[in-house]
Amino acid sequence: MNAEKRHEIFRRLSAAIPNPSTELKHNSTFELLIAVILSAQATDKGVNIVTDKLFAVANTPASILALGIDGLESYVNRIGLYHAKAKNILATCQILINEHQSKVPNTRVALERLPGVGRKTANVILNTAFGMPTIAVDTHLFRLGNRIKLATGKTVLEVEKKYLKTIPAAYLQDAHHLLILHGRYTCVARKPKCAQCCIADLCEFNAKEYH
Repeated sequence: MNAEKRHEIFRRLSAAIPNPSTELKHNSTFELLIAVILSAQATDKGVNIVTDKLFAVANTPASILALGIDGLESYVNRIGLYHAKAKNILATCQILINEHQSKVPNTRVALERLPGVGRKTANVILNTAFGMPTIAVDTHLFRLGNRIKLATGKTVLEVEKKYLKTIPAAYLQDAHHLLILHGRYTCVARKPKCAQCCIADLCEFNAKEYH
């Protein structure tokens, strides 16, 4: 995978997906943070159903904290691992109130100190809310990196570092969402839709039987 091919891949993805953005519904950085915490091992669609009702009654650290564990769980209990996520969200809200004037911090170190926030979640917030050129490697980006040969590696961190090193600078800001959406709707896990793919002739995926 050479630099010229990488550039053309992202040029075509940008043309095919002109407004790449998260599919998690939110109206503030705090709402995005809560949605991303809930999205671990859950679908964006499922999270949006939950947060639509939750954010209508509580969408600040103080108002969510006021719900208490039972109140919060009554809104999020259709999400996998909801009990652990609810506990993390309440603890995060308390830290935001105590240490950040109820604002979501814009540094990786501060974000990763929040319960329920790991490197991937921090990268999502830094990229989506604060416009930083980070790459959050979820299952889609890990699969695409290794399948297309954009960023090969055995660990999430290895793949992330290769993406950051090799993605053309002009596309780095949008690359995270371009790849997620391409992986979610075209380069799907079991049977990638190669016949519908705008980068099929550039892809280095070996299993060409799907063409």
